[in-house]
Amino acid sequence: MPQYTPPLRDMQFVIHELFRVTEQLKDIPKHAEVDADTINAVLEEGGKFASEVVFPLNRTGDEQGCTLNKETHEVTTPAGFKEAYAKYVEGGWPALSCDPEYGGQGLPFVLNQCFYEMLNSANQAWTMYPGLSHGAYEALHAHGTPEQKKLFLPKLVSGVWTGTMCLTEPHCGTDLGLLRTKAEPQADGTYRITGNKIFISAGEHDMAENIIHLVLARLPDAPQGSKGISLFLVPKYKVKPDGSLGERNGIYCGGLEHKMGIHGNATAQLVLDGAVGTLVGEPNKGLPAMFVMMNAARLGVGNQSLGLTEVAYQNALAYAKERLQMRALSGPKAKDKPADPIIVHPDVRKMLLTAKAYAEGGRAVAIYCTMLLDKELYHPDEKVRKDSEEIVALLTPIVKAFLTDNGHIATNACMQVFGGHGYIQEWGMEQFVRDNRINMIYEGTNTVQSLDLLGRKVLGNNGATLKKFGKLVAQLVEEEGVNEKMAEFINPVAYLGDQLTKFTTEIGFKAFQNPDEVGGAAVDYLRVLGHLVFGYFWARMAQVALQQIEAGNTDPFYQAKLQTARFYFARLFPETATLMRTARSGVGVLLDTDAALA
Repeated sequence: MPQYTPPLRDMQFVIHELFRVTEQLKDIPKHAEVDADTINAVLEEGGKFASEVVFPLNRTGDEQGCTLNKETHEVTTPAGFKEAYAKYVEGGWPALSCDPEYGGQGLPFVLNQCFYEMLNSANQAWTMYPGLSHGAYEALHAHGTPEQKKLFLPKLVSGVWTGTMCLTEPHCGTDLGLLRTKAEPQADGTYRITGNKIFISAGEHDMAENIIHLVLARLPDAPQGSKGISLFLVPKYKVKPDGSLGERNGIYCGGLEHKMGIHGNATAQLVLDGAVGTLVGEPNKGLPAMFVMMNAARLGVGNQSLGLTEVAYQNALAYAKERLQMRALSGPKAKDKPADPIIVHPDVRKMLLTAKAYAEGGRAVAIYCTMLLDKELYHPDEKVRKDSEEIVALLTPIVKAFLTDNGHIATNACMQVFGGHGYIQEWGMEQFVRDNRINMIYEGTNTVQSLDLLGRKVLGNNGATLKKFGKLVAQLVEEEGVNEKMAEFINPVAYLGDQLTKFTTEIGFKAFQNPDEVGGAAVDYLRVLGHLVFGYFWARMAQVALQQIEAGNTDPFYQAKLQTARFYFARLFPETATLMRTARSGVGVLLDTDAALA
């Protein structure tokens, strides 16, 4: 049976030692009083909830899945899901980082990030129910009318109601300009919405008394394409002016998707049959409003793979220490046993360290992004807000795509550690692989994220934002460039930073001549930049660890951090050389292939 221990020590290292978050929060008035004790206490209790309440439901939820009553269109979640959600609401967890004006606790996003990492490790399918509600809350908080905010936000903040995002249609996935769902204006200011949506995570369930759907649809006079899309708030049950529930709305579940993983989450086919909704934001400007939710979701999806990478690593490590197979090539290590534990074998260690390096590197990046979100929204200095917004925008596709690709690599490696036992259900490893696989697909496939990164975030502003991140790298290189003990961590980052400038310029020049060059290079480019980002944070983590060791700190945690950093730079970071070479091969070998693909 799988096991899970919240990685509180590493979270505290990243928050308190690497980023000194509480010092940075002092510059933000609303968070100035948040101290380390508060952060640690919340994380400890959050870890208990994740490991003791949610984690035990992961395997049974996968086995049972969700059940649709085709007559009533109601969905029943796996045993224990509803009760666990009630405890989640009772504990005040939905309100953690929400606005106090609507009943939230107003704590920093960093805390929510770490809590949700632990929930994702414990049970990604369950966590998606409350996770999507956060995105709905953010979209309404940013673009809702005063009436919508007053009526809906307190219920979302408390967790009494949950939320979804309804974008995809049977003929329309990423290309939202093709969507056909219609919204007809009514005399009372509401809209009647008709259409079909598919792949709606948590689209129907029995865990909350109401579900607030944020639906993309077209007004009768809307222009064609993505510029003619509006956003509507469509509740499962109509809501009366006093906040009480009215009659059932015309939106219902027509079917559940039968899918590879996340069986405990209801991925619904939703039918809108004259459902009553209200407009969110301005007519024909629904995408900017929905992108608030989508960007939150993209960061959340990266966090899902981070959670699965961590829990897969923990279980593979425990198994490798106990499983006896063969002897070490250099001679027996466990002479009192008939064979050595497989952790003595170099390739097993390579697989374990791959997962560990991607988990700890991903944690640093994810926490850094949420720290920037707090600055973007609440810092009193306008320049700090703007710079933070730009860096978050640059890093969002990396968090979504690089972390989920790494999660795929890591969960598969950890399953491999188990050999044949990893392939059967008993040990739980194959579920981590299956659950993670969707993370590379939804909220914009990783190819779409790569196109967004290279086409919009880098070439779209001539590399201005990339240069801002490059200054952070250059600052670290200048700070530690003469420190011989840091050379093995600094030199690779400095070299790649220099190479990336030339690499980006070269792709930009090719794209100017042939835009398809962006499509041919984008996926490789994202992984190169992803490694630069990881390399920067791994160098900073090594810097902190070395400083602690030199100061006489004998905690083995710091030696472990250095050893993992060495492995990352020696075995994973060099992938960038191959990626730049394949990207430079050009788009011709991909497009001049009509005979091969006939």
